[in-house]
Amino acid sequence: MKKLILKAGGFAIVLVALMPAVYVAGQRRRVVVRHPVVVRHPVVHTTLVVNRGHPIRRVLPAAVVVRPAHRTVVVGAPLVFLPVLTWTARSVSLPTRERLLWQDSEEINRDEGWVDANFGIDEPGNALFLDINGRAKLNFAEVTFSNGKVQVVDFNEQTHGSGVYKLLDFVDGRRVSTVRILAKSESEYTKLTVYLSKE
Repeated sequence: MKKLILKAGGFAIVLVALMPAVYVAGQRRRVVVRHPVVVRHPVVHTTLVVNRGHPIRRVLPAAVVVRPAHRTVVVGAPLVFLPVLTWTARSVSLPTRERLLWQDSEEINRDEGWVDANFGIDEPGNALFLDINGRAKLNFAEVTFSNGKVQVVDFNEQTHGSGVYKLLDFVDGRRVSTVRILAKSESEYTKLTVYLSKE
């Protein structure tokens, strides 16, 4: 019996050795595709905080998900709010790559509700652009300059689809410290990208 088992094992080894190389190589190239598993962490809401003097008077969302800026920028001057600007959605083309000085993005999803997204910039420029990939309901944006002046842009809680929009022009050129956007995804996922450009 042992001899029979040894002979069968030896025969199997010889068969594998004699297999065409192409067949063996084909076996090595087999790829198993696994779809990524999306891990959803519990959504943590906190109270929306607006500084004293904030010019929007309507009732704002009570609870939001706060996304801290990827880059921390400290504004040394006291904050002074400028009169609110009502935003007009205009689709535009992004400036050429040479004119884009800075960019950052944040992904939000429908399950989170209102998200308080923050962007630390600390760069000089003269225009801000917002690129929406998905659908988002926008509440307001705060653009804080290095001198402490804060320009609030009121989106009036309107929903906007994918596209590039001019967020704010300041043709005199200013150093932008931070941008804050309060938004809610109206599609499963929405990506918000903010760009700073210079003429």
